[in-house]
Amino acid sequence: MQRPILYSFRRCPYAMRARSALIISGIELDHREVELRDKPAEMLTASPKGSVPVLVLHDGSVIDESWDIMLWALRTQGKNHWLGENECHVTATLPLLHENDSTFKQALDRCKYPERFPEHPQRFYREQGEIFLQRLETRLAEAPYLLGDAFSIADAALLPFIRQFAAVESAWFSTAPYPKLRAWLTRYTDSEMFAKVMQKFPPWKPLPKSA
Repeated sequence: MQRPILYSFRRCPYAMRARSALIISGIELDHREVELRDKPAEMLTASPKGSVPVLVLHDGSVIDESWDIMLWALRTQGKNHWLGENECHVTATLPLLHENDSTFKQALDRCKYPERFPEHPQRFYREQGEIFLQRLETRLAEAPYLLGDAFSIADAALLPFIRQFAAVESAWFSTAPYPKLRAWLTRYTDSEMFAKVMQKFPPWKPLPKSA
């Protein structure tokens, strides 16, 4: 049986969250690293929207939303604790996922590229993002992970974005009033799973067609 094909980009937080679920589920796949300025035609045919990640299954069906890839991978494996009993962690994650992927991601993009959004100084966008950071800090003051004592789909879905936000102004983040958030992020970046998620692959190129 043909293995699933994953079109991915190493530093993309959406692709990172998808890869984490695929890795923890032990799903073997063909990884195709994409150069965002030179997207392969095969990927665009599978998913015309042109963003990673894109997962092409052996039957030709396509999953091109990172959250949906996570759910497919974890449900295919069938025994992973990330979903929680009766998938209770999925339900609990959805409000966090929505805020992360909407208002927080918008603040992240503006904080990271303030020159593209000159309406406000960078600090304004950082403070917008901090609303979400404070919400997570409050959660993490009660337990080491977002949904309790164990790493779950919620942590895997949000951590790549928090990592990116922290890297924008690393000196500021190192002393910002979010010690629980920093500890949570450090556990992630020091983990074996993160090393696997961030494995480097050369850019994928299709084989030349034979004459």
